[in-house]
Amino acid sequence: MSAAATEVHVTRFDTVMGPVTLASSERGVVACTLPGTPDAKQFAWLAKKLPGATFVEGKGRNAAAVSAVKRFLEGKRQDLDLPLDMHGTAFQHEVWSALCEIPYGRTTTYAALAERIGRPTAVRAVGAANGANPLPLFVPCHRVIASDGSLCGFGGGLPLKRRLLELEGAEVVSGSGPLFAP
Repeated sequence: MSAAATEVHVTRFDTVMGPVTLASSERGVVACTLPGTPDAKQFAWLAKKLPGATFVEGKGRNAAAVSAVKRFLEGKRQDLDLPLDMHGTAFQHEVWSALCEIPYGRTTTYAALAERIGRPTAVRAVGAANGANPLPLFVPCHRVIASDGSLCGFGGGLPLKRRLLELEGAEVVSGSGPLFAP
């Protein structure tokens, strides 16, 4: 299906952590905002990545994903293993795939993630790909921390990152180092 013929379903809904907006194509979830963050940036991203797409509001095909996100944020689900329709560069896909390998309740560092994808000198590029992640709950970029074990770099803000890691039972102690070995 060409981008011009793509129908994207968009659903705004409340969760225990704040409002979320989720968008999906017929292939899977395309984008998801973090709880409480504005969705204007997401729509700009969608318009750029899927020029000519038609946007349809309402639950529609998003019902299962909405339910999964709500249960995940309530601590009643440990994965968001649903079909995804990711749009990014080959390098971003490589990073996002590695992010999906970080187990629930564990963390890793940007350096360890760069090492894991075979690009140990690409730490900043890994950080940039992490920041460009359009599916932050589905592709768990909140599980990446600084090399000294501190929280850093999260689009939803560090309080939300801490809250997500605490929800997962991850050890959130500055200086603790990575809990997930590459």
